[in-house]
Amino acid sequence: MTNQDDTGRYASSPCMAGEVAPDYFDPLAVDPAQARDVARWRRSERARLRDARQSLSVSERAAVGTALCAHLRELLADRFGGAIGKVFSAYWPIKGEPDLRPLMAELHAAGVTVCLPIVEQKSAPLVFRRWTPDTRMVRGDWNIPVPPPEAERLVPDITLAPLMGWDANGYRLGYGGGYFDRTLAALAPRPFTIGIGFQSAQLATIYPQPHDIPLDVILTEAGQQQISLQR
Repeated sequence: MTNQDDTGRYASSPCMAGEVAPDYFDPLAVDPAQARDVARWRRSERARLRDARQSLSVSERAAVGTALCAHLRELLADRFGGAIGKVFSAYWPIKGEPDLRPLMAELHAAGVTVCLPIVEQKSAPLVFRRWTPDTRMVRGDWNIPVPPPEAERLVPDITLAPLMGWDANGYRLGYGGGYFDRTLAALAPRPFTIGIGFQSAQLATIYPQPHDIPLDVILTEAGQQQISLQR
């Protein structure tokens, strides 16, 4: 890829990671042929789920976003006292993802430190830059708004993970670049991770591979989903 900012670093949402490494699979997988079969299946499922999501009307997407904001607000209140004093990583919505920006602003006003994940270096863990409603956003790769390079870097206590698909074992079908799993593997302690997606995107399985890390919670417009403890 040649799209870089003037610092020489990649500045884009992890949601576009599949366009950085569309054939990503973990070379440490037990069976490379099986890993490639799974990678092909996942590419097909991503395309199907993306088309279904983008076919929703503006009002349908808005209703999903409103419902998810309510469920997330309740979850943060119940588990983290509203996340006051915590570092909370959200995301900037693209490609029909649920829009949680109203809740981001609400959390900031309540005393939560909000940040956004950024791809600064190809095939490396994400970094997190602080966001506020007054942040002067800049255009990163693929024209996605991101906080500027001078924004404070943070390490999240709680992080959201936008989902293309998900299964009842808590595994996430992402965008295919492997950035989110690399990031969770690199962070110590690992942040509490909440998957955000559509109820209709549930899959029987994502065929988890050795690099896949299960999420702590999955939220859809229908509420918190039951995650099996058998992984």
